[in-house]
Amino acid sequence: MIEEFHNLFPQGDPNTVAGQYFSGASYLCPLSDMGVSVSNVTFEPGCRNNWHIHHDGGQILLCTAGRGYYQEWGKPARELHPGDVVNIPPEVKHWHGAAPDSWFAHVAISVPGSHAEWLEPVDAEEYAKLK
Repeated sequence: MIEEFHNLFPQGDPNTVAGQYFSGASYLCPLSDMGVSVSNVTFEPGCRNNWHIHHDGGQILLCTAGRGYYQEWGKPARELHPGDVVNIPPEVKHWHGAAPDSWFAHVAISVPGSHAEWLEPVDAEEYAKLK
């Protein structure tokens, strides 16, 4: 059953910036052009990004709508809800995205100068074990 979803910020357009590193459809709405990357990222149910690492700076996720997950390599996945904040240090392998049955949105704030190294997709069987 799909949960009710109210995106706080505009959904934006299909994610052409990094969409090839996502399983499923995602949408990107830049929120600032002031030298800090701040974007609303919206994930359709079941969509998640590949494992990745932020080099030369980390990232902050401000969860705003729906239900999702964040997982660091070697640790259990953490369920995310509106109001949750995820501080991702540099050089930490991780992924984030929607729950299988819910849309999900977060504001992603990237430290200036940081860049992502995109890695392998999240294992579909492991993802399917999440509720």
